[in-house]
Amino acid sequence: MNKKILIVLDGSKLAEIVFPFAKELAGRLCMDSVLLHVYPQQAAQLVSTYRTYIDRVANQFLQEAQEVQKSVGVCGELQAKGELVEGYHADEILKFADTHKVNLIMMASHGRSGAKRWTIGSVADKVMRAAKVPVWLVHTDMDQTVLYDKWISRTLLVPLTASEVSSVTIPIALEIAGQKGANFNVVLMEVVEPPATPAYYTPEVTGVPMNWGQFVEDEIARGKIAAQSHLQQIEQQFKDKGITVSSLVTVGKASEEIAGYGRKNPNTVIIMATHGRKGFSRLVYGSVTESVLFGVTNPVIVVRPQ
Repeated sequence: MNKKILIVLDGSKLAEIVFPFAKELAGRLCMDSVLLHVYPQQAAQLVSTYRTYIDRVANQFLQEAQEVQKSVGVCGELQAKGELVEGYHADEILKFADTHKVNLIMMASHGRSGAKRWTIGSVADKVMRAAKVPVWLVHTDMDQTVLYDKWISRTLLVPLTASEVSSVTIPIALEIAGQKGANFNVVLMEVVEPPATPAYYTPEVTGVPMNWGQFVEDEIARGKIAAQSHLQQIEQQFKDKGITVSSLVTVGKASEEIAGYGRKNPNTVIIMATHGRKGFSRLVYGSVTESVLFGVTNPVIVVRPQ
């Protein structure tokens, strides 16, 4: 049975910015696709219009995904169909994904160009907080003159830490980078954050050395060695599958280093794990993931550990 992508649409051309990403993924990995349009109850009289739209784009999408499939020589029958659901957008998207056992949600997230930061749309925000499967977000402020299917080289940036939380991205990164003919370069990234200088201390009480500068240098050096060792172990999983992979260890604030890499390398998809705490009936992003989402226009795949 093929894996399944849920592509969220709202009837606008902006939302269709996900198509270049989705058709490549569907064609190269032989994934079935469901194109979902959720409409509010007060717009029920427009159902026939919505149906015409969703059927048309589903047929168009299937043809394009099949062209990708043929171009790379992937065998297997592809399916793509349009679905209409009445209700509240985020609730129905999450319900549909769960009921139909989709493996990935792809959707556009509206941005605000003037502020040069990602203002996550409320629907995308809610879906990302609660989805049980990875959510691939494509920012509508992304440079549309060079779309994903036109990228000559592609990088998949995988920020990692020593914690088990970040490791949930590895199987998904392996699958995405392993697409036939996708030409992905994987960059495993770990950021060493310098220890924060204590506001008040005496060496006798806290055990913090008097030469704080030397202490920081030593801690950074130890952190870089540990990070390089950690990433080298993970590299092998990609090398075993013939995927081009490299490791990058930087020093600084994690969110700034990751977002900075994304801004300098626009043809990069970032895949990150997030974790949250339950409260007020929702999940709260990990602070690093949230800051990166606000700091880039790159496509970002968010994975929440179960």
